[in-house]
Amino acid sequence: MKHIMSFGILASTVLAFASPVLAQTVFVSTQLRPIEEATVVREELLKDVGSVDYVVEEPPQFAVRMEAERQAGKHTVSLVGALHGELSPLADKDTLEPLDDLAKKLAASGMPQSLLDLGKLGKSTQQYIPWMQATYVMAAKKEALQYLPDGADVNALNYDQLIEWGKNMQEATGQPQIGFPAGPKGLMARYFQGYFYPSFTGGVVRTFQSADAAAGWEKLKALWAYVTPNSTSYDFMQEPLAAGEVMVAWDHIARLKNAISAAPDDFVVFPAPAGPKGRGYMPVVAGLAIPKGAPDKAGAEKIIEHLSMPETQLLTASKVGFFPTLNVKLPPDLDAGVALLAGAVTATQASKDAVISLLPVGLGDKGGEFNKVYMDSFQRIVLQNEPVADVLKAQGATMAKLMTDTKAACWAPDAKSDGPCPVQ
Repeated sequence: MKHIMSFGILASTVLAFASPVLAQTVFVSTQLRPIEEATVVREELLKDVGSVDYVVEEPPQFAVRMEAERQAGKHTVSLVGALHGELSPLADKDTLEPLDDLAKKLAASGMPQSLLDLGKLGKSTQQYIPWMQATYVMAAKKEALQYLPDGADVNALNYDQLIEWGKNMQEATGQPQIGFPAGPKGLMARYFQGYFYPSFTGGVVRTFQSADAAAGWEKLKALWAYVTPNSTSYDFMQEPLAAGEVMVAWDHIARLKNAISAAPDDFVVFPAPAGPKGRGYMPVVAGLAIPKGAPDKAGAEKIIEHLSMPETQLLTASKVGFFPTLNVKLPPDLDAGVALLAGAVTATQASKDAVISLLPVGLGDKGGEFNKVYMDSFQRIVLQNEPVADVLKAQGATMAKLMTDTKAACWAPDAKSDGPCPVQ
């Protein structure tokens, strides 16, 4: 991960963020960062809502910036958009404005109470307004379906079937045809935290170095024999899918959208495979919050209301592939690719063997270090063929220290803990 400057140093230089006249409402977001998505936000999603400066930040830099402004007492940011787990440390430090009045309005407009309750972050007041939601799915070229194992249902695959499917495709084409976003900016860490570990162990942290985890890693090594080596350079799977480099891929729905929308008749989209403990999946909820001391609270509230309107939520789904938090019906003329992705999301959520894995909570600015534990394990076990038990023991110790240092309690699917989540 990138080196992060200390909060103390940054706090003293926070004026670098400021401008003499705040002519615009500054909206800082860890979401919709790629230039194509950020352009959609600026030119379409925020159109006619006033003068807004939409600024994208990587999650570690976002945490540093918000802490620097808090320490300095000089606020330039009026609105933040970030994931549930990225907003949690801000709420823990009591730095977010309560949004109860907005929450009541949105509940009346059809936002599910379960989602609004998530936005309280365990507090008595509304800390953020759910903005958009997503998850991760698999996509395949239809021509790949002829190689499915006998009796396999693409909407209810298990890992053994995925391995056999990969073997069949490789034998037929002479090339590995499965791809994962294991590149420098890919979301492979979320695969381990939301899909692989829950499916094989029923947990994420507690079960990190368990016998079930070791068995899962051996299974992943078997699968990787049919995964293209180019996966370690892939950040978004839509490009290799569209280019015909792979026929089957796993990724975030927003990072599959362009390929599928460009040729919806060429693809099927479906849930990730199940393991012995079920079909792990990670619902991703992004929220909108207003920092205390925001220079333009009224402008921030106006933007939240605008982004929460049914038409804006549907436009967001159509343009960037993140789905509404409002309970709105997707229109029949919705982009065909987005409709395919929506179907896979529904199938995932409706799976009888679904195991929900929440995004990490309570890690503060250590989220990158948490991701690194999984990615280092992957590098050593799968790519370098080191002994599974040795790697899990070493990385388990790193994980345990991280949990102790951050005092992060367990989150689903791990059983709750009174103190730091233990690595057992």
